[in-house]
Amino acid sequence: MNIESLARGLTYRGEAEGKRQSYYIFEGHGFYLNMSFKKDDPNAGNFHVVDSEAVEYVLGKFDGTSGVTARDVFDRAHTTRHVSSNLAALNILYVLVGLGRAKVDKRHKEKSLYFNVK
Repeated sequence: MNIESLARGLTYRGEAEGKRQSYYIFEGHGFYLNMSFKKDDPNAGNFHVVDSEAVEYVLGKFDGTSGVTARDVFDRAHTTRHVSSNLAALNILYVLVGLGRAKVDKRHKEKSLYFNVK
């Protein structure tokens, strides 16, 4: 994917708050761009490209499920081409939050983040 096609025509879809970063979700043609910025240093950040098919796949597998972790997503979907790592799974979950299809479950105080998928 080249940078010009990546940046062209992006539509802002929403945001999600993690423990240490804020995530801003943009939609392109066939993908989402997940931009994250550190809460304590807003000049430092990353971006991840997330395939829209992967988002739909995870939504189909976990729709209506509470307490979902990135590990759960990876374990269930790593044999498909949709989820290649725990980080990819986490980015898919943040995209779902940004789209309003999931929420971070703040009742859990463990290191792992838990999500409730709508």
